[in-house]
Amino acid sequence: MSQSQKLPSSHNEFRSDTFTVPTESMKRAVFEATDGDDVYGEDQDTNHLQEKVAKLAGKESGLFCVSGTLSNQIAIRTLLTQPPYSVLGDYRAHVFTCESAGLAILSQALITPVYPKNGKYITLEDIIPKVIYDDIHYAPTKVVSLENTIHGIVMPLDEIKRISDWCRTKGIKVHLDGARLFNASVATGIPLADYCQYFDSISLCLSKSLGAPIGSVLVGDSEFIAKANHFRKQNGGGIRQAGFIARMASIAIDENLPRLAEADAYAKDFAKFCVDHGMVLDEPADTNFVFIDGSKTFIDPELLKLATKKYNVKAGGYRFAFHFQNSHEAIENLKKALLEAFEASKKIKHDDNGTYSKYASSL
Repeated sequence: MSQSQKLPSSHNEFRSDTFTVPTESMKRAVFEATDGDDVYGEDQDTNHLQEKVAKLAGKESGLFCVSGTLSNQIAIRTLLTQPPYSVLGDYRAHVFTCESAGLAILSQALITPVYPKNGKYITLEDIIPKVIYDDIHYAPTKVVSLENTIHGIVMPLDEIKRISDWCRTKGIKVHLDGARLFNASVATGIPLADYCQYFDSISLCLSKSLGAPIGSVLVGDSEFIAKANHFRKQNGGGIRQAGFIARMASIAIDENLPRLAEADAYAKDFAKFCVDHGMVLDEPADTNFVFIDGSKTFIDPELLKLATKKYNVKAGGYRFAFHFQNSHEAIENLKKALLEAFEASKKIKHDDNGTYSKYASSL
């Protein structure tokens, strides 16, 4: 296999779509990138990227950030004013669970987690009872933060509209962690701007399924972005010569956005494989994620680790992420590894006289 045909290092990665890597065309583009200072707003490639993403989202302005965590945190901080206040959202939301208590530390905000009654995504009926109103004893709800996709599930546009319309009647701002909104848009055929019209701020990640090396773009109206830029600087997120990574991110949108559908097809095929072999899914594979229900399907984590090592694939837990850089060979190897670990786990669970080492050695 020639160097030009070499598989990307991410071809056998199923832990997350964050493992996507820049393509050769993206790497070559670095040599033509502009080298202005983005803190002063003087880098052409960065400005072009911000304008491009804002236009796709139907918003006035964009702000390039080093991560989705940064863009989420400064977005919500910008929407909030004077504490006490609270932020409401899905109990699984990244802004609550995976951003190092950022809302509590950076925004001094109380978190109000919501559990969706439908088991998939939160609805207006889930939100209304959880909203905290002005009362001297409480921290009133000032922001509702949604996530799309959430665990790979596409949140329907009509439900987003219902929530947004209701929040606006109550003076509550609405933020979207759109880390995988591009995936939702490709899967449904609904333009990005149609989703974004219902939010005051949206964080759009470019370093996950799209393959950019770093970064998210926060979009909103111009006044909001100007204020968010202060918080970006305050949190150490000001980038000087950002043109190199901005140009790669821009090419990622141009070249890789249509390829997100490939990942969805991989996930649906893998989900069918799981079901066909007696594994229970936690939720439908709407986009590029497959979640197995660990409470109904026992897979010993150590056996899975051994099996994935045997077949040279990388996966962990009950979550499997797919992206356009996965190879067909790696996906077939993942199926073999999962099935072997699943079958061996059943023997361990049901055979009191069996030993772990006995079944582990069979892998």
